[in-house]
Amino acid sequence: MTVLTMPSFGADMESGQLNEWLVAPGDEVKKGDVVAVIETMKGLIDMEVFEEGKVEALLVSPGDQVPVGEPIARLVAEGEILHPQVESSAIEAIKDKQQTPAIEKAPEVVAEEVPEIAPKIAPEVEKVSQDAVGSVRSPNIGQKITPAARFFAAENAVELTKVVGSGSQGEIRLADVKQRTPTATKPTEKKSTGKKPGTPMEAMRQAIALAMAKSKREIPHYYLHHDIDLTRAKSWLDQLNETLPSESPVLLAAVLLKAVAKTLKKFPELNGFYQGDEFVPAKQINIGHAVFIRGGGLISPAILNTDKFALLDLMTHLKDLVDRARNGGLKSSEMTEATITLSSLGDRGVDDVTGVIYPPQVAIVGLGTPKLKPSVVDGKLEPRLIVSASLAGDHRVTDGHYGGRFLLALEKLLQKPEKLGD
Repeated sequence: MTVLTMPSFGADMESGQLNEWLVAPGDEVKKGDVVAVIETMKGLIDMEVFEEGKVEALLVSPGDQVPVGEPIARLVAEGEILHPQVESSAIEAIKDKQQTPAIEKAPEVVAEEVPEIAPKIAPEVEKVSQDAVGSVRSPNIGQKITPAARFFAAENAVELTKVVGSGSQGEIRLADVKQRTPTATKPTEKKSTGKKPGTPMEAMRQAIALAMAKSKREIPHYYLHHDIDLTRAKSWLDQLNETLPSESPVLLAAVLLKAVAKTLKKFPELNGFYQGDEFVPAKQINIGHAVFIRGGGLISPAILNTDKFALLDLMTHLKDLVDRARNGGLKSSEMTEATITLSSLGDRGVDDVTGVIYPPQVAIVGLGTPKLKPSVVDGKLEPRLIVSASLAGDHRVTDGHYGGRFLLALEKLLQKPEKLGD
């Protein structure tokens, strides 16, 4: 028998809310299946299973807040006998809860609205997710609703099943809920609890603060910066895009992501975890891509096996990852298996960014806004497209010499961009 426990989706997570079961007792599941939706301070995450078997029992109900590591379900392998204490009445009660819409409490995560794009590497990256909206699943399966709308609905007793979403993807937005509010002209009298409810962004800021405080307190950081000439890479990319459909170009964000992934293959000590008192190298290169949310939010889901994707496929995965980070649907593996993080404030016009390592990772790469700058090439002054690349490393594992070699290798690879096409 296998016991499924509340997973940890980050060093800052202490508990999670079981938002929705996607399976019922008696269902067969296999490795990689999504069985539940967990709500954390950073959003709704799809929980996967890593064992095959049959669901014997669901131990918690939607809405329950469960500490990390506590049992939430049981699986039995083929040939095992179902646990005799599982009663049909309990099973039916759980099913009824799943099928009955209910106004949930205010979410603890995500901002009311989201900027137009997340990968912060260059202004042009804004094209990645023009239509992405910061929404999450509605209590009604299949419907999406922004956290601000859900929070407002809970506070004002608005029945979400009667609200029609006006978002670009059919999601319910704050304005939609306000139109259905019976108190549009007269304020609702609410019982005072003596406690002011926190906003979703406050919860996310708290989660970020916990992780970053732990990082700065426990990890001895060192920082390196290096300017990289992207002129050749941009020229090669422009030629590549001329051969592709105009509606699906490859962005510079994907080129830089691919370059970082390939370079990491030669620098394994930047790709892994510091656990206990030692460094544990990762078996895969799973780059966590920082997705920024207006109002100060941040989430860094990973593209698993980043280095193994061809450039065109990587662009597709990058866009999909950003869309799901905004709209809900991230998988637990994407939230727990990042081996290093790539962060940028490129579309904010920032020259460079110095990141803070996300524990237990041991490095973070930062990229600023690519800008035309005067450079001397073959004795002549000419404009070149330059990006400032940074590396923050864990001094317990590597040092400035090792990190400097990584940045130089990254620069060298970007001077031969044709090697990134495969």
